[in-house]
Amino acid sequence: MSENTKIKITNLNCFYDKHQVVFDLCLNVRSNEILSVFGPAGSGITTVLRSLNRLTELIPGASMEGEILLDEKNIWDSDVNVTDLRRRVGMVFDVPTPLPMSIYDNIAYGPRLKGEKSKSVLDGLVEKCLKDSALWDDVKARLKTSALALSGGQQQRLCIARVLALNPEVILLDRPCSGLDPISTAKIEDSLTQLKEQFTIILAPHNTQQAGRVSDKVAFLMGGMLIEEGETEEIFANPKNQKTSDYITGRFG
Repeated sequence: MSENTKIKITNLNCFYDKHQVVFDLCLNVRSNEILSVFGPAGSGITTVLRSLNRLTELIPGASMEGEILLDEKNIWDSDVNVTDLRRRVGMVFDVPTPLPMSIYDNIAYGPRLKGEKSKSVLDGLVEKCLKDSALWDDVKARLKTSALALSGGQQQRLCIARVLALNPEVILLDRPCSGLDPISTAKIEDSLTQLKEQFTIILAPHNTQQAGRVSDKVAFLMGGMLIEEGETEEIFANPKNQKTSDYITGRFG
């Protein structure tokens, strides 16, 4: 395993009861890169993302086979603390889900649960996370107002900020721009480009164009199988598999 590899997936098979949705997936994710995993509906992409911090265990009937290493440690080892794993590998879903409290308290909630009580520390953390998620300028004058009053794009950036407040190492983003307007999408994409300096990011993009704009590396899945993966520019300019070419150019999917 390369010293730059953050996550190593080997022979991952995922099932819902007896229905298999991911087949023998092998994939390496480097530290401080954006990997986009894309493909048509039903390709198992959300399942792959959720398996990386064991969220699949919350789904009745779901089971996994294979190995996922995070910093060379198997996430399914018996001594792995699942709560700690989900802090290290945070996830943002396609539908923003702010907590029914103020903007400030949404971000301070996680650190407070971990025992942080210092107002100055929390103030600094809230500001940093909002800046890192490109939301600070929008909300700095109304931190005590309800997060539910924010627009959809602002709520999604708040959810990113809330994950950042837990100081993760990896951020999983499952189509975070699927319901957003182009301006909000552009703001989130800009923030992702800056965030990869601090974090490893795995993205299920809204579309292939988004994958091309923000990713260092891409992986194309179809029917639960990895068809092709590699550096973004190379895959988009010169895909080796005809299925990849057809999907990228919009011939199907």
